[in-house]
Amino acid sequence: MVCTARGDHYAHHTTMLILEQLKAYSWDAKALIVQAAFALEYGKFLYLPLTTQYQMSEKSLADLNGLLMIQHNTQHLTFFNSVVKKVMQVIECITEWKRLTSAGYDIKDVPTLAETLHEIPVVVYWAIFTFVTCTGQIDDFTTDHKIHKHELSKNFENKLDLILRNFKEHLEMCGREIGRIEDYTRRKNIVIHTGKDIVKVLKALIISGENRESRQSVFNVLTGEQIKIEEFKKKHVLLFISGLDSIEEETLLLKSIYEKLKEKPREVEGYRKEDFKILWIPIVDEWNEERRKTLETKLQRTKFGWYVVKHFSFETGFKLIKEVFNYKERSIIPLISPEGRVENIDTKQIISVWGIDGFPFRTSDHTRLTQQWNWFWSEMTKLNPRIGDLIEEDRYLFIYGGTDAMWIQEFTTAVEKLKRVVDSISLQIDITIESYQLGREDPKVVPRFWIAIDSLLANRKQQMMKGGDQGVQDFATREIKRLLFLKQDPKGWVILSKGYNVKLLGQGEAMCRSVRDFGIWHGKLHEEVSFDVAFKEYYESIKVKDCPKKCEHSEISNYPTDILAHIPCPNMDCGRSMEVTSVNYRCCHGLEP
Repeated sequence: MVCTARGDHYAHHTTMLILEQLKAYSWDAKALIVQAAFALEYGKFLYLPLTTQYQMSEKSLADLNGLLMIQHNTQHLTFFNSVVKKVMQVIECITEWKRLTSAGYDIKDVPTLAETLHEIPVVVYWAIFTFVTCTGQIDDFTTDHKIHKHELSKNFENKLDLILRNFKEHLEMCGREIGRIEDYTRRKNIVIHTGKDIVKVLKALIISGENRESRQSVFNVLTGEQIKIEEFKKKHVLLFISGLDSIEEETLLLKSIYEKLKEKPREVEGYRKEDFKILWIPIVDEWNEERRKTLETKLQRTKFGWYVVKHFSFETGFKLIKEVFNYKERSIIPLISPEGRVENIDTKQIISVWGIDGFPFRTSDHTRLTQQWNWFWSEMTKLNPRIGDLIEEDRYLFIYGGTDAMWIQEFTTAVEKLKRVVDSISLQIDITIESYQLGREDPKVVPRFWIAIDSLLANRKQQMMKGGDQGVQDFATREIKRLLFLKQDPKGWVILSKGYNVKLLGQGEAMCRSVRDFGIWHGKLHEEVSFDVAFKEYYESIKVKDCPKKCEHSEISNYPTDILAHIPCPNMDCGRSMEVTSVNYRCCHGLEP
């Protein structure tokens, strides 16, 4: 580099020769090797002239290198040092570029890094070109005999400035992109692994750390007040994630759940209903004025005690929601525990099918509830496979029977009329009602069904004595007894279900009247109350009048040997211990009956 003739043409030629010699090295290594060669010359050049009082050895060395001549070129020396500082900044940028490219980030995630890959050859070229030129300048500074000396032009510094500025901007963009990746990884780790606190998880999902203006605000929809995330501490959160369109059914469900959470019992399986909160994160591509108005309109129509993240636009949070909760534009309702664990990736199914009976809405609760009624649906589908299709389609289904032919005819007429009326009125939610009369096609299935239910009761008791699944067995046994109790109603019996969820086991006369009186109570369906809830409320209100309390009895066959044990009354309004009025004994002389 020292021997290079002065001028850009010669500097370019030398630069290309150096690049050819170093072609086996990476771009950053090329620049660092040339920097090391330049540093050797520049170090001798820079240190000795700054020493004001020379020792004899230092003066001799300075004379030998011609460095005392620099004092006569101080103005140009200042400009020269400025150029050297800039090229050193370029080297720092090249080193930083190498660090970023070696960190293993995907080019798809850091698109600006791809641009720097095309840019780095130019940057390295100009760094080496500058070192070659500056080495020649050192020779000019220390050589007194040269008549025509080549001084650095201002244009040269401007060119270097432009290259440095552009490359720095790209590296800063890379840093921001990588920062977002690292921020995403950190937040994802909090949500999936290390959160241990609902507040930390919610902050990771919805609170941007970049600046206060971009941070998301959480509001209480009922009061309109902005709240702090800390209000969710030690709470279970139903996280409603959706767009703004076609969410009427979900909002009705959530409003119904909110109202039911305020009712007794206050605690189920150790979970307090008051500890459950509903938080809506509406997601749209862009929050324009029209969508802001749409959001406000929906909040006005669904004014109950839930919470909303207004104008959610946190890109990292949106990406997290899509990956962690598998959100794909269809609304979901994950359940997050106070410890920040996702206890149910989507509670929408259990809430739709079971309503408040699905509380506390864990994945295990759906399995438990489905299994609790398996005994019933197993017997019903044996009688009519079509019933299996109806419950899979999550339709409302009236299953009924009885010995009073007149009541059967009245109820059949009433339920057929109900179907037509429901189809003719305009409701926010589509309601499809089906019905099935036990034994209508084949009367022989009636005794077969009840024999099967009697056998189930005996089997359940035996399984409980052997230590079976106590929770499921207790529920199933209780419901089997209720069904057998309904069988004794002189009019008839009715079961109302929605899909797998048996909503109501009702007495004949009160159920028939509830169906006939649809015109009286159907207004509640316009008040965002589900069909089964409105039906059950009306049924309960008239049951006492139409079905006064009377003495109950229980006819038991094939019962285990604990017949004298405590047996509660199957009437849910009573529950007292039943009086033992008779005991039957049987002996088969040691032979199998």
